[in-house]
Amino acid sequence: MDRWLIYAFISMAFAGFTSVIAKLGLSGISGDLGLAVRTCFVFVFVLLFAGAVVPATELQSLNARNVFWLAVSAVTTAGSWIFYYKAIKLGDVSTVALIDKGSVVIALLLSFWVLHETVTLAKLLGAGLIVAGLLVIARG
Repeated sequence: MDRWLIYAFISMAFAGFTSVIAKLGLSGISGDLGLAVRTCFVFVFVLLFAGAVVPATELQSLNARNVFWLAVSAVTTAGSWIFYYKAIKLGDVSTVALIDKGSVVIALLLSFWVLHETVTLAKLLGAGLIVAGLLVIARG
């Protein structure tokens, strides 16, 4: 199995735990405060991780284009997290998490349009199933 695929499955597992654990942490506080506290911890953990695994010489490779696109990604991540936390505070984690996975369809479309990645029949079928699942959830 390719390393990236292993990483993707590990990411999936952590993301699944994250939603449930976050809902526990939001007891008695707003989603906004919970997100702020969580983000501080994420910041520290990611800095420690990067300090441990990223060679210092790699900093020389960082350029304005990298910083720009990573900053734009940070803005979209913040938007996603803000509304995700508002949603899990008010709704069922199981439903919110499933709806959130609709982002896969958006990522598929954008990867085709912006990155010119190949869209296969299998990817389109998977995206179609996700959309069908979202419709089932929206009506339930």
